[in-house]
Amino acid sequence: MTSVWEVFRQERKGQAFEHAGSVVAPDIAFAEAYAHEQYGRRGESVALWVVPRDAIHELDDFPDELGRNYHRVDGYSLKVKLKEARERAGTATP
Repeated sequence: MTSVWEVFRQERKGQAFEHAGSVVAPDIAFAEAYAHEQYGRRGESVALWVVPRDAIHELDDFPDELGRNYHRVDGYSLKVKLKEARERAGTATP
């Protein structure tokens, strides 16, 4: 039975690993050989991680407890926050 293996590569020492792609192999030995041949043979990687796809778990629930979304322009209004801060400080203009 073959499995899908995800391959992560490190281009230079000290850099973060990045997803390079995937290989289909019957076991870890073949997956490592295929990954090395595909993503490391020409010296474009200094290190490889080979992980069974089943071992990767997605985290998709990131609650925003404080009601702030800094990544969306419409999610965090600076004017509103400044107005609230001025009101708390007692320097708000009428």
